[in-house]
Amino acid sequence: MEVKIAPSLLSCDFAQLESEIRSVEQGGADILHLDVMDGHFVPNITFGPLIVEAVRRLTTLPLDVHLMISEPKRYLKSFVSAGADWVSFHVEADDDPYEVIELGKSMGIKLGVVCNPPTSIEDVFPFIRDVDFVLVMTVNPGFGGQRFIPDAASKIQVLRECYPELEIEVDGGINEETAHEVRMLGANILVSGSYIFSSRNRAESIIRLRG
Repeated sequence: MEVKIAPSLLSCDFAQLESEIRSVEQGGADILHLDVMDGHFVPNITFGPLIVEAVRRLTTLPLDVHLMISEPKRYLKSFVSAGADWVSFHVEADDDPYEVIELGKSMGIKLGVVCNPPTSIEDVFPFIRDVDFVLVMTVNPGFGGQRFIPDAASKIQVLRECYPELEIEVDGGINEETAHEVRMLGANILVSGSYIFSSRNRAESIIRLRG
């Protein structure tokens, strides 16, 4: 399965947003990842639909919006209207994940469910047939630049063995070394923030992540 690289804009310089996006576009990025945090579901606050809308005006790359928020169903339409092409949400964040999935399908987006490090991978199995991808978190969500959790990555292998055609995204502590590990386990969409945006040569970083 083709490996796709999704730079996380959480780690970019927002004062130079356009040039930061151009640098990863030209470097070969496939997707742009946007982490939305509400200070309630996770202990941090980032941005809302207005930033997604601003990014949408600057690029034609697919926008992958990760909703680390309570009540994702309540805000899903706003993010899709702002330009999200892919949206992932945490099953723990909604009383009825199937309602979120049904709403997302009605909007024609690619929809994913997220598995946090403490969450059993079996907890997302009931939803896999109804979504387009699963996002495996290899850090506890809420802050960028955290250390990779190997035990969380082992869930990728379970998913790949059970669902050979599933798109599996991984996010958290992804650098050249851990990228190799998660690719071998079966991940095909790699989200990376600090590793890419701290590099002077974004193209080279993306090539190394892709393997």
